[in-house]
Amino acid sequence: MRGASAVLPLPAAALPVGLERVRPWLLPAAAAVLSTLVFSLVSGHLIDDAFITLSYAGNLAFHGHWGLIEPGTANTATSPLDVLALAAVTVLVRDPVTAAGVVFVISQVVLVLGLRRLAARAGLPAAFAPVTFALLLVNPLLISSIGLEAALGAAGSVWVLVYAGERRPAAFGFAAGLLTLVRIDLVLVALVVFAARRAFWAGIWRTAFAALSVTLPWFAFSWYALGSALPDTVVIKMAQQPWGTFGFGTGPLLYWRNFPAATTLSFLPVLLAVPAGLLWTVQLGRGSAAARRLTPFAALAVAGALHYALYSWLGVPPYHWYYAPSIISATIFLTACAGVLPPRLRTGAGVAAGLVLLAAVTVYAQPGLPRRFAPITSNHAASDEYRRIGSQLAGLVEGRTVESPGEAGALAYACGCRLVDQFSDRGAVDPAITETKRRTGELGRALLEANFHNFDHGVAPTRPDLVLVATRQAPPPSALASWTIDSPWAGTQRLYLIPASQAG
Repeated sequence: MRGASAVLPLPAAALPVGLERVRPWLLPAAAAVLSTLVFSLVSGHLIDDAFITLSYAGNLAFHGHWGLIEPGTANTATSPLDVLALAAVTVLVRDPVTAAGVVFVISQVVLVLGLRRLAARAGLPAAFAPVTFALLLVNPLLISSIGLEAALGAAGSVWVLVYAGERRPAAFGFAAGLLTLVRIDLVLVALVVFAARRAFWAGIWRTAFAALSVTLPWFAFSWYALGSALPDTVVIKMAQQPWGTFGFGTGPLLYWRNFPAATTLSFLPVLLAVPAGLLWTVQLGRGSAAARRLTPFAALAVAGALHYALYSWLGVPPYHWYYAPSIISATIFLTACAGVLPPRLRTGAGVAAGLVLLAAVTVYAQPGLPRRFAPITSNHAASDEYRRIGSQLAGLVEGRTVESPGEAGALAYACGCRLVDQFSDRGAVDPAITETKRRTGELGRALLEANFHNFDHGVAPTRPDLVLVATRQAPPPSALASWTIDSPWAGTQRLYLIPASQAG
């Protein structure tokens, strides 16, 4: 056996610890190759919100401007760090979609390096890192979130866990600060992991100063120059209503109705993490050494559960990428639990993981490759349809302002015109601020007042010259152009462009 293992190449998951130390480049190299392959497949069906981020990155890289459309400043980029990273790469590669692929691959490599470091510290098998990486890579919901900040958030969460376990307060603070800039709500992950440490107060000032050194410059700039420290999407999404009877808490049921196989595979880690967490709690109470080794991973799972509970309490709509932190944390916790099982049970868990991987790949490939739509999507058209329409729209509008049909990412990315809605028009944000203040208590209103202290409430919403309308009815005679759009979420519709004076 020794001779065979010295001659035959083995996958990273099968490498003994000794060989992994001899060839430390194997795992990150494999992660880079697989991530590149996955992005090459999904780049044709990035969801519409991904193009909002890509439009911000393109405007910043090519025009030095922070906004969804080049003519107007906005603050609706949910992830400042993602936009900054994408813009930096776009300056080099000259294409935001290619930049998204580069950032995704780098994020995945950083993730798998962090997972390997966690495994070494916790005494988990060498298979922990590659198996966890693979499960996250093919999860249908996470595949459907590529182009957004989910991959950056996963990498940041893992390295927060690494530095917390290694008792490196300054490095932990730095990682926590970066994680906060990935998404402001991910500060919850950093806080839970920090609180779960033994003697968590040790090095607390170094942690705080390191975190502030990363976050304060951006938040101060955003508060002063952009009118709010936090992205405007915080109030835009909170002011939105649930989708019919489905809010965030019951959102997975809505997706299951439309995409049963993809949704089941996506949320399976969350479902399995519940009994696994209960069993871990019992074993920890009995003084189990294995349960103690899993404490950091359990803290990450608790953070994911709290994230789910917080969003359910806020009542935000069930946008699918909002579930990514819960799925990521549950997946990491489950594979860590599998790593401390007795050998026979561990083998069974490995077989089960292999079956899940196979099922996820099958579900992705089942409609045929290349896919037009992400495995889970709530868009009303494919991104290639919106980009084709946007390119045609650029020649139709002739400098006039156009109101979006509700999905502005790919249209704005391809059109380069004045496409306005709440995400691009700063004047249209004020009603969302007012509505969010109305729905919150005194403390919430005080925080909103402080956040929007420099916001110019006197700017009126832009009056569009033209309106894009999606409907199942025939286009009116006044339509300047019309297109057929379709999606598995909304079916077939007509998108038409009409003068604003003719809009109902």
